[in-house]
Amino acid sequence: MISSRQKKLMAGLIASAAFACSTGFAQGSPSSTAAPGAPATTAQAAPADAKPAARPHMDRAQRMERMQAKRTQRLAELKQKLKLEASQEGAWNSFTAAQQRPARPAGQARMDRAEFAKLTTPQRLEHMQARQAERSARFAQRAEATRSFYATLSPAQQKTFDAETVHFGHRGGPGHPHHGQREPAKS
Repeated sequence: MISSRQKKLMAGLIASAAFACSTGFAQGSPSSTAAPGAPATTAQAAPADAKPAARPHMDRAQRMERMQAKRTQRLAELKQKLKLEASQEGAWNSFTAAQQRPARPAGQARMDRAEFAKLTTPQRLEHMQARQAERSARFAQRAEATRSFYATLSPAQQKTFDAETVHFGHRGGPGHPHHGQREPAKS
């Protein structure tokens, strides 16, 4: 079954290809009039090291750094809105520490796609199951820290916390619906 996102992507690719072909033929480019199989001239050939002009690609470290900065900012805003008392600081510190992504051990690099592809199916399943268990354990720690912190809040603070964290941890934000969700109808 093809998702609507995939359908839109395919339609865009087809439209782009059709536009590229039509502009090439309309301009009477030498490549459109050359015999099939004829080599392109050096003026028409794109340099081998040329990359398409697109949005600059951030590496994993840059993305993680940006995500960490946003997480820190959101937590600071939440703390300000909660107006915590001195007696709640310890629980807040435990809560924020649990929200941080754990550092990967120095000797443990992330398995790349080529290594993963070399594994047998049962090995891949074991690897995925181990990763899922790690994620579940981290979630349990975050959930326990959140419950402990929530218990220290006053009813008014709990109401603020509930309102502010309803989408906490989800990707996207206002105007960025999650996969499978539709934007509300605008009237």
